[in-house]
Amino acid sequence: MKWKKFRIKTVTEAEDILISALYDIGLEGAQIEDRVPLTALEKEQMFVDILSDGPEDDGIAYLSFFMEEDADGGLLLGERTVTEAEALSEVREQLETVRQYCEIGEGSVAVDETEDLDWINNWKQYFHQFYIDDLLVIPSWEEVRPEDAGKRILHIDPGTAFGTGMHETTQLCIRQLKKYITPETELLDVGTGSGILSIVSLMYGARHAVGTDLDPCSVDAVADNMAHNGILPEQFEMMIGNIINDPAVQDAVGYEKYDIVAANILAEVLEALTPVIVRQLKPGGIYITSGIIEEKEGVVRRAAEAAGLKVLEVTRQGEWVSVTAQKGPQAQEGPRT
Repeated sequence: MKWKKFRIKTVTEAEDILISALYDIGLEGAQIEDRVPLTALEKEQMFVDILSDGPEDDGIAYLSFFMEEDADGGLLLGERTVTEAEALSEVREQLETVRQYCEIGEGSVAVDETEDLDWINNWKQYFHQFYIDDLLVIPSWEEVRPEDAGKRILHIDPGTAFGTGMHETTQLCIRQLKKYITPETELLDVGTGSGILSIVSLMYGARHAVGTDLDPCSVDAVADNMAHNGILPEQFEMMIGNIINDPAVQDAVGYEKYDIVAANILAEVLEALTPVIVRQLKPGGIYITSGIIEEKEGVVRRAAEAAGLKVLEVTRQGEWVSVTAQKGPQAQEGPRT
């Protein structure tokens, strides 16, 4: 099997934001090379190559993404087949978009060919069970330990462009969801990806969830993770389409219908989403956002306030921010306990 390797030269501060942005166009399995010292947990959970020479950290990072090459030379990008030139063009366009609001350094792209890359199985060496507070996240190839029997467990695997719950932005969202979920909660999960936020919400007692995503690959990812976690089809409805600018998707999702809307997306997308999504929220409904690099907190705050929402909480983890807001007129001072 042949693969094309797209290797991007950037800066360490831009690693997370670039990985998130490039995942949005269908690139998978980011390999990171830098000189930033790793913690013991990172060494266990991440597939990372360390440059061996030079100072401990020179600020330079390389991100590598791999695309499978078919017999005709086409590259699989998400569920699309594209030429190398088309893939390169999309990568460069996304880099320039991020450069407008984030320092990415050189931003050059080198393309090489490699063979026999078993990326999904390589991940198994580095992705192990971990906790998000009281929630145990565990991949399918690991056994539940006797001491964890009876605990709340999320079964989810890496190996796609969608999240496993390891990233700070997902954890921020999960913690906020747990504060506001009730047995009556109707949840809308915009940019659902693997379905992790909806599945966790249902595990914590939400009544029903609807997920939307642009990527058709999300349908299979959601179905697999629902099956792994015992989520019934009638509990979680999945839609493909752009809720920001597609009235048909907006109509299908429904208006003033949701107690909670969750969106773990980049700040610039949240800025466009917020004035639209406020119509899907019930009066008094909660809007939970994440995927926000700390420098962009103000962008999301202003978008929420301009849409008539009241900001209730701002929570932080690492360099990432979650903004939780509420639709009037039923204002409340803080989360339910």
